[in-house]
Amino acid sequence: MKTPRFAFPLFLTGSAMLSAGPLLVRLADVGATQSAFWRLALAVPLLYGLARVADRQAPLLPPRRSVPWLILAGFFFAADLVAWHLGIGYTVLANATIIANSAAFLFPIWGYFVMRRWPTPIAGLALVMAAIGIALLMGESASLSSDHLLGDLLCFVAAIFYTAYLVVIDRARGGLSAIATLAPVTLVGALFMLPLALMAPGAFWPQDWVPVVLLALGSQVIGQGLIVYALPHLPPVASGVGLLIQPVFAAAFGYVWFAEVLTPVAATGVAILFAAIMLVRRPSAARPPVEKRVPPVGGGATPSGEPPSA
Repeated sequence: MKTPRFAFPLFLTGSAMLSAGPLLVRLADVGATQSAFWRLALAVPLLYGLARVADRQAPLLPPRRSVPWLILAGFFFAADLVAWHLGIGYTVLANATIIANSAAFLFPIWGYFVMRRWPTPIAGLALVMAAIGIALLMGESASLSSDHLLGDLLCFVAAIFYTAYLVVIDRARGGLSAIATLAPVTLVGALFMLPLALMAPGAFWPQDWVPVVLLALGSQVIGQGLIVYALPHLPPVASGVGLLIQPVFAAAFGYVWFAEVLTPVAATGVAILFAAIMLVRRPSAARPPVEKRVPPVGGGATPSGEPPSA
């Protein structure tokens, strides 16, 4: 199947929308877990409404074969948000954004070793460049110290759960549209999160609804909606590197809201990230070579970089 022309730009747009998440979590007047709950709960009716508008012929309930995957995706996403929102409260915004986006490397690793989708030389170069860019940003902007150790660990746990979510959400679609997939996943995630939000310390009901509404609309409806749409059309390395647009925008938010000026080293890291994103966008990075690639351990290679059939 031919990849839609705008799949990667839409993925980048969705990823960029997520970059405002840590700022909105800080601005919300509820607890960290509660802000994660409201992000999902407020998005549920919007997503179901959009799903009905987009496809009036679609069934109200998902196919039975997709239900276990949808529930699992909702659980992983709820776990990701709880860990990440808690981590934001215990570390600086730079750490929260950069470490949580470790999924940028974990997702391609899953693609290479589980799906046997081995990188082309250009895709591999883009991933190495992305690692260098992130390392420069972490060295200059992130405070990897014992004071932020708990928050950093929580953000890394969130990255693991988010990688699992990306893997499962692709299986959960089963012919459903992106919005029709994301709506039940968001509902399941909100149901998983509700007991935690009621028991966790911090206010449950917002006094100022603007931050949580923007979090639900920007991060969940638009951001995750675009990512879920584009994900099946992109190789893991493109999806992984595409997630790294978030630290770039986080740096911009830091400059606008907190007058944080990038040092020359950090600016170099941002430039390298942009170069990696542009490089992985090239058609030669998305198309594996014609010859079969043999995995290092076990199993047979699959042609054209496609995952092995079940």
